[in-house]
Amino acid sequence: MNNSVTNTARLLGAGLRALLVLTLVTGVLYPLAVTGVAQGLFHEKANGSEIEADGRVVGSSLIGQSYDLPLKKGQEAPEPDLKWFQGRPADGLGSNSLNTRYTLILSGATNLAADSGGVRGRCPAQPEDGTLCAQVLAAEAAVVKDNSVPGYTVKPSDVPADAVTSSGSGLDPAISPAYAALQVHRVAARNGLSVAQVEKLVEDHTQGRALGFIGEPQVNVLALNIALKDLAAKR
Repeated sequence: MNNSVTNTARLLGAGLRALLVLTLVTGVLYPLAVTGVAQGLFHEKANGSEIEADGRVVGSSLIGQSYDLPLKKGQEAPEPDLKWFQGRPADGLGSNSLNTRYTLILSGATNLAADSGGVRGRCPAQPEDGTLCAQVLAAEAAVVKDNSVPGYTVKPSDVPADAVTSSGSGLDPAISPAYAALQVHRVAARNGLSVAQVEKLVEDHTQGRALGFIGEPQVNVLALNIALKDLAAKR
């Protein structure tokens, strides 16, 4: 009996010591070590890749933002503020309907198939509402209309794919150099700048492929619009 109690106490003591040691290692020392390495070597990334302007944080280089006019009475969706470069569509974003105490935006994709609304691999002139074809053609028409200014007309064939399709998260922070270039004339006209000035701005904010071969060249829209604001303020 005494041996049984002694063995039980010894096992419980060993288990408790193991619990305390593992808690210290995995719950305190390891997180502190990982946090220290992250802050020391990847400080910017570890803190959310924040972007600052005018002395305050205005966003993250990893999350896209919308640049819209204030919502008017009777409107279901705000109109884009055309003095800014616009990002990719965000058709997959949803709204919070459960906890209505907070105004939340839920990221996500449209989950529409590539041939949604298509007929024999092509989008008809009048696709069914709610299909991918309907979204793409509506976005294409808007891009053509918004970016056609006196002396510069955008054709449907000029519109790149990222201008009319949303990413998997709906929060893509970057656009292609082609989409940025398509917006240059409109942005220049709206801000009283020359086309050459805005083209230089896009060129300066175009990032190449990671390691020279991964991904595609891109332009971070938030960083570009911050630089645009600074440039417009100097004129």
